[in-house]
Amino acid sequence: MLTPSLALLLLAQSAPRFTSSLAVVFLVLILGGVLGWLIAAALGFSRARAFGPSIRWFALAAVSLVVFHLHIIAFAFYGTYETDIDKVLSFGVFVLLWIVLGAICAITGFLNLTRSSPRP
Repeated sequence: MLTPSLALLLLAQSAPRFTSSLAVVFLVLILGGVLGWLIAAALGFSRARAFGPSIRWFALAAVSLVVFHLHIIAFAFYGTYETDIDKVLSFGVFVLLWIVLGAICAITGFLNLTRSSPRP
């Protein structure tokens, strides 16, 4: 049975914090992902005129993954400042939507690629 003083002591405990090395690794990987997929999208759109419309679908998949990384960053910032957990989770629940959209764009690109240049 919890006494009121024990309940107050349990509530007064602070949450465990991340170590600084984990935060640095996370930030480097997230920023590296944003930069890498942004370069892939730029190269894809610049090469789409020369290689056909299927490359544009791959570039759209790369843009979808850029937005995925930006959504994770926005989710982290929003979760830092918002106290209502329902609002934070309702914002973060759609983070995997960008992965699904990227997969659909890549599948469409592969299908268009095989239609435009079939194997001999």
